[in-house]
Amino acid sequence: MKINHLKINHFGKLENKEIHFTEHINIVQGSNESGKSTLLKFIASIFYGASKTKKGREFSDYDRYKPWAQEEFSGKLSYTLDNGNQYEVFRDFNKKNPTIYNEQLEDISKQFTIDKTYGNQFFIEQTNIEENMFYSTFVSMQQEVKLEQSAQNTMVQKVANLAGTGDDSISYQKALDKINKKQLEEIGTTRSQGRPINVVKEEKFKVQDEIGRLEEYKERKQEILQEKEQKKKEIKQIEEIIEIIKKVKNIKENEKLEVEKIKLAENLKEVQNQRKKQLEEQLKIQKQEVEKQNYELNQPKQLQKSKKMLSIIILFVVSLLLEVFTILVLKNNILIGIFALTFILTGSLILLENRKQKKEKEKQDEKNQKEQKQNAQIKQNLDAIEAEIKILQNNIEEQEKELQIQKDKIQVKENIEKENLKRNTNKLNEIDKLFEMQNIERQLENEEEEKNRQKLEYHSLELEENTISPKLEKIALLEEKMEELKQREEQLEKYNQAMEFSKEILEIAYQKMKQNITPKLTKQLSQNIEKISNGKYTKIHLSEDKGIIIEKENGEYIEAEKLSIGTIDQLYLSLRLAMLKELTQESMPIILDEAFAYYDEERLKNILQYLDNEFPNNQIIIFSCTNREKEILTEYNIKHKVIQI
Repeated sequence: MKINHLKINHFGKLENKEIHFTEHINIVQGSNESGKSTLLKFIASIFYGASKTKKGREFSDYDRYKPWAQEEFSGKLSYTLDNGNQYEVFRDFNKKNPTIYNEQLEDISKQFTIDKTYGNQFFIEQTNIEENMFYSTFVSMQQEVKLEQSAQNTMVQKVANLAGTGDDSISYQKALDKINKKQLEEIGTTRSQGRPINVVKEEKFKVQDEIGRLEEYKERKQEILQEKEQKKKEIKQIEEIIEIIKKVKNIKENEKLEVEKIKLAENLKEVQNQRKKQLEEQLKIQKQEVEKQNYELNQPKQLQKSKKMLSIIILFVVSLLLEVFTILVLKNNILIGIFALTFILTGSLILLENRKQKKEKEKQDEKNQKEQKQNAQIKQNLDAIEAEIKILQNNIEEQEKELQIQKDKIQVKENIEKENLKRNTNKLNEIDKLFEMQNIERQLENEEEEKNRQKLEYHSLELEENTISPKLEKIALLEEKMEELKQREEQLEKYNQAMEFSKEILEIAYQKMKQNITPKLTKQLSQNIEKISNGKYTKIHLSEDKGIIIEKENGEYIEAEKLSIGTIDQLYLSLRLAMLKELTQESMPIILDEAFAYYDEERLKNILQYLDNEFPNNQIIIFSCTNREKEILTEYNIKHKVIQI
């Protein structure tokens, strides 16, 4: 794997910076506090993210490198894996997950596992290298060691840890001692005294003894509980009956309301029926009056007029005959004059009567017209009355049908609700009886009284229970305490099993490391240290008693603590380099941050030549505040690139 290009927008003190690396040796030069370590941290943070966890430090990586005056906290890194696949990673450090692009600049972020805690695991899946391993092997940070003996011992222990367990911060024996100590302090053994497991067992014995003395109170407690449970069932049954009664009562009341509505409708029908009868009577009377008026108007007056006119005509004819008879027979002038006068008078009367009858006829015709109009109006009224009677009759018939429908609905609804009640309970007979019952309110009162009586008995049981509860509270507390002690004992036993299992796993891992990996590492380490030290040290051996033993040129074995700090540095770096091929198939970059601070010129020349010869396929990035590395590489014509920070 090769890192090709960095683009730092803002990260710590670095901002708006772009860096291109060569495929093999790169020297990043800069004075102290210029940002070299920040640049290294940027590379690691692009791959693994900037953690917000302090991990025992004063500040987390996120807080330490987040710019104070800028919202922008991001950057990009491009790299190429050994298989030739190229990737670009852009990361906004304010967010958990980065964006990963392939060579075609397609977003492939979702192709990798996304952990809820640590975010996108793309780099681990590509290289099989976790963050801790990355820092423990491929990155050699600036060593904060002095020349004191204690510092030398610390460095030697790191080398031993790295060779023995694969992690320079983990010592097998110290880890085992810590587990044993923790196991004794936090659990204890059957032979120990005053330890958690011993305290729990003693407490259990005391509690069990006291529980045995209080057992006699538990029997009555159980009896009371059973009686209370029975009372609860009885009360529940009564409450179920009460609930059914209330439902039936509600159904009956609803039916009553419906019946009242029907009665109102029947009353309305009766009112309409009465109205119909009144109209029929009124129609009959008005028809009779019309017939009477027609008879009175047409018959009597006409007869009177005819009789009067007939009398005058008769008088006129008689007068005429008498006048003729007198002239022809009697020839009496006086009589002739009298009868002539009578004739004239009767003729005049006929004329006057005829004129009078014409006028009366005109008046009568006029009156008849008025009466015809009145009759027409009366007929309209009669028609209206008949129409209203017909409407009333139709309404009455419709209401009778609707009333019958409503009555049928009430009955059907009652049957349905009765069946619904029966479906939801097994008290079928009680439901039938309730629907037939006349005084359902009284039944409800009786059931309520029975419920109250049962509740009173239940309350009496509770009072009795309360009288013995103080005696039982202690046993209940003791039983709870016993359960807690059992759980605590079980937890301690599980914890002890976990401790034993941890020791077994640690032993298995340690033995596997010793059998499979440590021999390879020590062999490779021996070869590396021989080359780096220019043959001064040729063989390294790991001893459980003496730690790291090194063979000198003359064959003498010495303990690592007796070496100089520069040699120990060489040893530490050699072991890291020896582990590279064991951890991943990728030729990962080797990053060295002021790793040669304690190297003299000879050691520095040897290590640089060694890195160039032994790791030609690895990208090497050296952070340095001096020109020593650059001068040696130039002197030996080793191709490299210098990057000023």
